[in-house]
Amino acid sequence: MDSKRLSRWSDRNLKYLLLAPTIVLLLMLTVYPLVFALAASLQTVSVRTGERSFVGLANFASIFSDGLFWNALGNTAVYTGVGVSVEFALGLAFALILSESFLGRGLFRTIFLAPMMLPPIVVAITFKVIYMQKYGVSNWLLGLIGIKGMLWESGPQTALFSLILVDIWEWTPFMLLILLAGLQSLPAEPYEAAKVDGASWLQAFRHVTFPLLTPAILIAVLLRLMDTLRIFDQVFVMTGGGPANSTETLSLYVYQAGFRFNNVGYATAMSFVLLVLTTVVSNVFISRLRAEEVFTQ
Repeated sequence: MDSKRLSRWSDRNLKYLLLAPTIVLLLMLTVYPLVFALAASLQTVSVRTGERSFVGLANFASIFSDGLFWNALGNTAVYTGVGVSVEFALGLAFALILSESFLGRGLFRTIFLAPMMLPPIVVAITFKVIYMQKYGVSNWLLGLIGIKGMLWESGPQTALFSLILVDIWEWTPFMLLILLAGLQSLPAEPYEAAKVDGASWLQAFRHVTFPLLTPAILIAVLLRLMDTLRIFDQVFVMTGGGPANSTETLSLYVYQAGFRFNNVGYATAMSFVLLVLTTVVSNVFISRLRAEEVFTQ
């Protein structure tokens, strides 16, 4: 190929040539790890020795009879359901308050958003100290009102909800941020019409604010659901899944299976189950968002 033909060919395909490095990089970072993980899920793989043996779908079949997996799934469901529900309720309440004009509103916004800015590991270590049975601030405060100190992290009945409290404290500001932005973007005309019709604040909220805010609500809840379904860091630091696996989540159990029990193939199979679960939940919300025409406007 002479230089002129090469020049014409490069001009015609310049857009593909410019995109090629990015496409190759994306394939290396997404497709290759996915294929590698799928292959690992069909094998038994030892972290220590690197030995592999093909077992087909045996790893996936083992999940259905694994009591620890179902325990971790139940813990994850409780953590996600309770945590996200409370975060949404508190976030919406605070967003409604902070959307009004009052003295010091900017300062209160900064205070409310501060927990979200902290690294999750720092939050976990801080609350681990707060929850200390003998010297923790939480039991000291309970003692001031005559209540006996609790086993926050070491009680099987309280440990999971103690972790949920930490998640609520840290991530309610995330809900607040999205919902507040949604409230401030709502048009004024429907409220003016509702005021003319004599609607109360509650009626205006029910028939105007909530329907118009639905897309922002769905996005906020979707993002938090996706995050809590794979919660790992705070659980790992604060309880390690204990006591008696009462706080073990799916992500933590995947880690334990792969690196503690030396069964990478089984851990990878569970990772795909978690991926499918997250995808199904996400698609439900995305379908609703499409129905709200969020992606078509």
